[in-house]
Amino acid sequence: MTQPVRRDRGQISGWAPLRELEELRDRMDRLMQTTFPFPARPLSETEEDPWAPLADVADTEDAYVMELELPGVKKDDVTVEVTDGELDIHGEVKDKERTGVLRRRTRRIGRFSYRTTLPRNADTDKITADLAHGVLTVRVPKVASSMPRRIEISD
Repeated sequence: MTQPVRRDRGQISGWAPLRELEELRDRMDRLMQTTFPFPARPLSETEEDPWAPLADVADTEDAYVMELELPGVKKDDVTVEVTDGELDIHGEVKDKERTGVLRRRTRRIGRFSYRTTLPRNADTDKITADLAHGVLTVRVPKVASSMPRRIEISD
């Protein structure tokens, strides 16, 4: 498909991939809002919809390990809770004081929330969380009785 050529004051303007990506994101956001117009719960006028941080989940032999990207977040601004087999991580990325004019912002700020249902073999009493270098690592051990073990066959 050929791209239309824009002419500004007699000159041909070039391709602006970042602008096109922003436009695509705006169109996708509008599509999602029209498809799912209502948030999970009503928001007050001053409250914005929380976003979910990027996360990796690994299933190791003895635990489930979740790593969430939270650059610039202090441990006092994050809460990790377990309720009825569901892990809930929420908090806030605060905007920092800036000097000068902010020309572009691509990093997210504001409230965030990450929720996941834990498997039945998760030991919720021994969950640990560690925040280092902008990555929150949550380790959910597996119950020892649910660990696979080899059973010898007798002759």
